[in-house]
Amino acid sequence: MKKRVLVFRFSALGDVAMTVPVLWSFLEKYPDHEIWFVSRPFARDFVAPLPRVHFVPVDLKQKHKGLAGLFLLFRELKMQGPWDAVVDLHSVLRTHVLTTLFQLSGVRVSKIDKGRSEKKKLTRKDKKVFKALPTTAERYRQTFAKAGFPFELQKFPGKTLYGKDSLDSKSPPWGDLGGSSFLVGIAPFAKHHWKMWPEEKMLKLLGLLEEREIPVILFGGPGQEQEKLEQWASDFKNARTFAGKLSMAEELELICRLSVMISMDSANMHIASLAGTRVVSIWGATHPYAGFYGYGQSAEDAVQVELDCRPCSVFGNKPCHRGDFACMERITPEMVVEQTLNT
Repeated sequence: MKKRVLVFRFSALGDVAMTVPVLWSFLEKYPDHEIWFVSRPFARDFVAPLPRVHFVPVDLKQKHKGLAGLFLLFRELKMQGPWDAVVDLHSVLRTHVLTTLFQLSGVRVSKIDKGRSEKKKLTRKDKKVFKALPTTAERYRQTFAKAGFPFELQKFPGKTLYGKDSLDSKSPPWGDLGGSSFLVGIAPFAKHHWKMWPEEKMLKLLGLLEEREIPVILFGGPGQEQEKLEQWASDFKNARTFAGKLSMAEELELICRLSVMISMDSANMHIASLAGTRVVSIWGATHPYAGFYGYGQSAEDAVQVELDCRPCSVFGNKPCHRGDFACMERITPEMVVEQTLNT
């Protein structure tokens, strides 16, 4: 009988994506183990290709909402046991409730150390301690090690797992992508304003790629992002978008077909990293040193300008210290094009 490990990571999208190479590395090291991965429904397609991973969707808005919902989730999970260990890769109030209940029932529990003190020193305005911190994937790995499962992080075979054979449909929803040998994806949005490159610079970048006749696919979510991307796609003959029209599995396969993804410090950087696609990422208020760089990406592909005030935030949710947003304003479209074409 295989040993069973229960893993929690509820959100956000990019953080959940970063768990997948870690789960893969664990499974490679421990072939007699299985993982039950508890997360929001969007994560199902991330882990679907992984062997010995069972996905458990959590409904934190209705069924599993509040303390009563968490007790219900605990009872549901306990009935699926016994568990050899519980690994909490989120470490928030909800998972603290769940892990406490499992500890009280005699299950070994390990919780992630998010390094809050180190990150505060890295991002504070005065007396900044500017050094690279452990990556999120490394923190996940350490959490497994504390649970008694040491292993090394492995190269993740994203193109094999999510690539052209991953969909059942023989006719992908994006149709014919043309015969270009160099296809660029652009994901211009991020959750917080201070992680987003100014729109006029992004439009100039699209113009520079158009001049070089490089085809572009624009990525974003449904709603306002979709509307804006559809407008941009209508303004540039070599640009297309499928925003709001693809499942996560379809989007992963499409990203596998890109030569490079240009993105902010955002979920799309991590999704493209899962797909094994090179990412040229644009960094403003945040910094790769905080540990949220794309898994397996080259440090040279982080486009940024070094300023004494950077980083001023871990998540890009704090106003600019200087007031002029120099970290993004000083990055030019020419810099991004040069790095993109530097193959």
